[in-house]
Amino acid sequence: MRTALLQSSGRPGSVVENLKVLDEAAGRAAAAGAGLLVTPELFLTGYAIGEDLARLAGPADGEAADEVAETAARHGLALAYGYPERAPEGTVFNSVQLVTAEGARLANYRKTHLYGGFERAHFTPGERHIVQAELGGLTVGLMICYDVEFPENVRAHALAGTDLLLVPTAQLHPFEFVAESLVPVRAFENQMYVAYVNRVGQEGEFEFVGLSTLAGPDGTARARAGRTEELLLADVDPALLAASREANPYLRDRRPGLYGTPA
Repeated sequence: MRTALLQSSGRPGSVVENLKVLDEAAGRAAAAGAGLLVTPELFLTGYAIGEDLARLAGPADGEAADEVAETAARHGLALAYGYPERAPEGTVFNSVQLVTAEGARLANYRKTHLYGGFERAHFTPGERHIVQAELGGLTVGLMICYDVEFPENVRAHALAGTDLLLVPTAQLHPFEFVAESLVPVRAFENQMYVAYVNRVGQEGEFEFVGLSTLAGPDGTARARAGRTEELLLADVDPALLAASREANPYLRDRRPGLYGTPA
């Protein structure tokens, strides 16, 4: 499945403008043969927008979600997009939603590991750490940014059968090593593809570093963006995945009885 990674911060503070950016990127991705487009963390609203996060937060089935679904159906490709989700009780989560190429809502994930004081001040952590869906013959898993930095979190996805892990992110300077080194290692040690899709440029006090990547199960970056806005395209190959898992049997060779440690 050809996968498109939209490295962009969009237009922070404007859902309307970000929907336009998404529509344009979806058109380019579909024309290039992509079956899936993934955006960065909180793409729909922007990240460093303070109290506007709560004001612009919407439900998973709200008006903005419907417009994203229409975009997916119009261009005939699946979309995974980051947004602030307002639950029925009013709680706000940092979420990513996956919709099909027909515009059906397929899966919704709420970030379980919040990073820093900014996120803890604006969001409630999710409690469900494995969210998956079947898409294009692949088991697709969802995470957000800081979640992927916990090895046990990604391993849980591997044990649950995830083939392609989608990770919308807002990765900051000076932690470039996460995109450059940690993400390919996560892909290799868990024998999966990892699509790590970052924001870029300065937003308020935050400097986002780009470097989005689709890392393969062989531990290489199948594609790597720079530090400017970019639409990155790479293929997720089930044949490569199967061959790599046969050659690197980490999951089969585990001895979980040795690993028990205090929580």
